[in-house]
Amino acid sequence: MNIGDELQKLQQLHQTGALSDAEFAQAKQNLLNAPPASTSAAQASPIDAEVAQEQQTRQWAMFLHLSLLAGFLVPFAGLVVPIVIWQMKKAELPGIDPHGKIVVNWIISAIIYGAICIPLIFVAVGIFLLIALGIVGIIFPIIGGIKASKGEIWKYPLSIPFLK
Repeated sequence: MNIGDELQKLQQLHQTGALSDAEFAQAKQNLLNAPPASTSAAQASPIDAEVAQEQQTRQWAMFLHLSLLAGFLVPFAGLVVPIVIWQMKKAELPGIDPHGKIVVNWIISAIIYGAICIPLIFVAVGIFLLIALGIVGIIFPIIGGIKASKGEIWKYPLSIPFLK
């Protein structure tokens, strides 16, 4: 209800005798001096809640992708942290589920590619493949994190789709 409607309601109450002149003047003064009322929670909350949830989803999806880089600082953290974030947040933020599947697919694919590269070290090509795997292991999560912060879902190239 806007101020005009409120003033009309007060005027009607005053004319019917429900409000005295002093009560009408006081109520009118209170209404005109009151800070602008925000829209009611029932009207604004669905839109605000959707926007807030979308922002949280984007933020957590970005963290999910970038958490793959934790493995470069703490051994195995790049394997554990993304899965923990995904499992903790997927019920609260349904939009994070596709990002979690993409990240887990990349983790599994990178492990498989690394396992293939290790025996190839004896042929000398494995060293270059491991270096390339390390480079894309840095680049792909960064690109995925940037795209996730924009609300996009980006599937890592070379990732084998185990989870769909």
